[in-house]
Amino acid sequence: METVDSIRQMIYEVRGVKVMLDADLAALYGYTTKAFNQQVKNNIAKFDADFRFQLTREEYHEILMSKKLASRLILPTPESSKKEGDKILRSNFLTLGLEQGKYSKFLPYVFTEQGIYMLMTVLKGDLALHQNPELSLPN
Repeated sequence: METVDSIRQMIYEVRGVKVMLDADLAALYGYTTKAFNQQVKNNIAKFDADFRFQLTREEYHEILMSKKLASRLILPTPESSKKEGDKILRSNFLTLGLEQGKYSKFLPYVFTEQGIYMLMTVLKGDLALHQNPELSLPN
């Protein structure tokens, strides 16, 4: 079971709304991202546009660069990358993640708090059945 702090690290603000990525929610509920999204598609009529939306490439790139990764890395700026001798720390995860976000065939979906509540009514996995009904987007 995830802690409140670890769940808080999965929350992002996109388009002025707090959201969680489909992959993070899939992991919380014990699904692969593909199976999770298939469950949602099977019940798509229950997910209004304000419950779930697909990220743009720019939004996804921003999330990849956000609080989860930025706190651990020093990233280049256009000015610093031209200077010789600058040391830029990068992780393989960040580089891989940014490349996937840049060239990925499918952009991820994000779910608002209302969407997360709706997920609890459509997911059928063991973890989904036992997930805390108070899973919401904490401030």
